[in-house]
Amino acid sequence: MGFATIVFATISFATTASAFNAPTGRVVLEVGGNIEITNVGDEAHFDKAMLEALSQHTTITSTPWHDGVVSFEGPLGRAILEAVDADGDQVKVIALNDYASSIPVSDFYDHDVILAMSADGKPLRVRDHGPLFVIYPFDETPSLLNEEILTRSVWQVKRVVIE
Repeated sequence: MGFATIVFATISFATTASAFNAPTGRVVLEVGGNIEITNVGDEAHFDKAMLEALSQHTTITSTPWHDGVVSFEGPLGRAILEAVDADGDQVKVIALNDYASSIPVSDFYDHDVILAMSADGKPLRVRDHGPLFVIYPFDETPSLLNEEILTRSVWQVKRVVIE
């Protein structure tokens, strides 16, 4: 393989690794901070279809905010981190009302934490804690049901910042 071929291949990879398509629908999630893959300036913006294209997961669990057991569906948090090639130790999650909580990146790999987009098959609306709700598998791992983790279960998520 010649030098020119290697340089071209490297440039081609770098170009595709630094950006992906911009959203065509209403932006549901903005991701900023220490990320390598962007689509709007130095951020990654996702519409609903883009989030649905990521690895999805269903978590069936009870929460302190719901009656009974609920089936939540949405992308795995780690799928979002991987989609933007995140590089950091913390994920600051920010809600529509500017409430913010920091989640260790390790939580997304140690547990199947999702950004739920639906509950019991119905899209999460703002009045239902949507459009995105950080959900931990509380019933699967009861030790997660503690004050520290509950503060990380941000609802009405609009933005995450990788730190």
